[in-house]
Amino acid sequence: MGSTSANDNGGLGRRKLMKRSAALGLLTVPTMSFLSACASGDGDKKEEVKGGTKSAKNPLAVNETAELDFVLFDGGFGQQYAKDAVKIYEKNFPKAKVKFHATQAIQTELQPRFNGGTPPDLIDNSGKEQMDMGALVGQNQLTDLTALLDAASYDDPAKTVRDTLRPGIVEMGQFEGNQVWMLYYAYTVYGVWYSKKLLDSLEVTYPETWDQMIAVCKKAKAKGIAPWTYTGVHPYYIPFTLFPMIGKRGGPDVLKAIDNLEPNAWKHPAVKDCFEAYYELFKSGYILKGSAGLDHIQSQTKWTEGKALFIPNGSWVENEASKTMPKDFDLAVGAPTGIDSSDKMPFGTLWASGGEPFIVPAKAKNKAGGMEQLRIMLGEASSKSFTQSVKSLSAFNGGTDGIELTPGMKSVVAALDKAGKNVVNPRIGDWYTVLLKEKIGTAGLGEMMAGRLTPAEAIKRIQGFADETAKDASVKKFKRQ
Repeated sequence: MGSTSANDNGGLGRRKLMKRSAALGLLTVPTMSFLSACASGDGDKKEEVKGGTKSAKNPLAVNETAELDFVLFDGGFGQQYAKDAVKIYEKNFPKAKVKFHATQAIQTELQPRFNGGTPPDLIDNSGKEQMDMGALVGQNQLTDLTALLDAASYDDPAKTVRDTLRPGIVEMGQFEGNQVWMLYYAYTVYGVWYSKKLLDSLEVTYPETWDQMIAVCKKAKAKGIAPWTYTGVHPYYIPFTLFPMIGKRGGPDVLKAIDNLEPNAWKHPAVKDCFEAYYELFKSGYILKGSAGLDHIQSQTKWTEGKALFIPNGSWVENEASKTMPKDFDLAVGAPTGIDSSDKMPFGTLWASGGEPFIVPAKAKNKAGGMEQLRIMLGEASSKSFTQSVKSLSAFNGGTDGIELTPGMKSVVAALDKAGKNVVNPRIGDWYTVLLKEKIGTAGLGEMMAGRLTPAEAIKRIQGFADETAKDASVKKFKRQ
C-alpha cells in the first residue's frame, strides 16, 4: 500500500464509474482523469534508447549515456534513500544524466505523460494518488521485470536479484501468469502501533484477546487517554489491522475469498465478529474525538503526543512521525488482537508484505536504466541506506548487519519472528485499489467507525461493492489459487 504506503478499473466503463462514484459521493478528478488517459491514444511516443554493451558490471545492457527519468513518491520514507541510490547510478554511468523528481501528486503529474506516451523510466507508484495497478496491468502499461529478477545481483554475480529478495516479494508483483509487473521495495509490517512507555504506565500488557483489549481501553480512558485513534480521512488504514484480525479469526481462506470477490465472502461469521469488535470501540467512546476528520499526519501527531494509545499503521510510521515522536516514546508494534481462544490462527498473526511498488512503464524511453536503478537499490549498500534513513526493512533479504536497530525496528523484527509462518497478505488492495480505498475503506469502514453505519449495514454495503465489481465484465479479475 505504501504510506499516504487505485481498484482494478481495468476497462471499467467511464460512464459506469462516474455513475457509481457520483452515487456514493466518491467522484474524484484524479481517478477519472487517469482512467481517461489510459483509455486514450498513444500520443507522441519518443524513440526508446538503444541498448548498451552487456557485461558483468552491466548485465542489463544499459545505455551508458542515456538520460534516466526517475519519479519518487515523497511520502513516509522520504527521498534520501533514493537519492543515495541515484548517486551510485551516476557514479557507474558518469555520462548519463539522472532526472530525479519527488512528488506526492503521482497520478496528477504522471497521467498526462502516460497519455502522451512519454512516461518516466522508473516510478515509485504509491500514496493517496497511487495509479491503479490493476488498470495499468490490464491495459499493458507496464514492463515485465523478469529480466531484472534474472539478472546478476548487484553485490554477488553468483546470485540473481530474485535470489536476494524476501519471501513473497516476487509473488506480490504478479497478477496472473509468471510476469512480474512491479517490485515492492519496502518490506512493511502492518499492525497496532503504540508507545511501550505509555502502555507500561497503565500497568498492563499488550492485549491478545478482545476482552483484554476492552480492559486496556477502560484503563486508558480512566487515565484521560483515548484508547484509539485513526486517520478518518484515509480510513483504508483500518484494514491494516482489521484484515489480519479477520484472517486470524476465520483462517486464511476467508481473506482468500474476499480477494477473489467470491459471493457472500464478506458475510462470513469472522467478518461479522471483527466488525462488531471494532464498532465496540466507537460505541464505548474508546476512539479519540475528532478522529474521523483527521488525516494520517494529524492522527499520528495526536498519538505521539500521548493523546491516544493505539493506532493502526504500517512500519513507515516510525520515520513519518519522527518529528513529533519523543525520544523516550519506545515505539512498538503489536499483532492485531484476536477475539478469543477459538480463533483459527494464533496470536501473533499479522500482515507483512511489500510496500512502495516501483514500476517501469512499457513506453519508458530507458527501460533498462529504470531496471538498473532498481538493481542498485536492491544491493546491500542501498538497502542499508534505506533501513538507516527510514527505519524500515527493504525487500532485500539482509542489509541489517552492523546497523543499530531503533525501538520500532526491533519490535518489527520481533513481531515477524513471533508470527513465523502466520503471516497473511491480502491482495484486494493491489488488484482493486479504488474498491478498497474509496468503497470498502471510505464508504464502508470509514462510515462504520464514524458511527454512521452499523456493522451489519457496513457488511451489506461492502458486499454490494464487491459483487458489483465481480459482475462487471469490463473489470479485469485476478485470482488467488
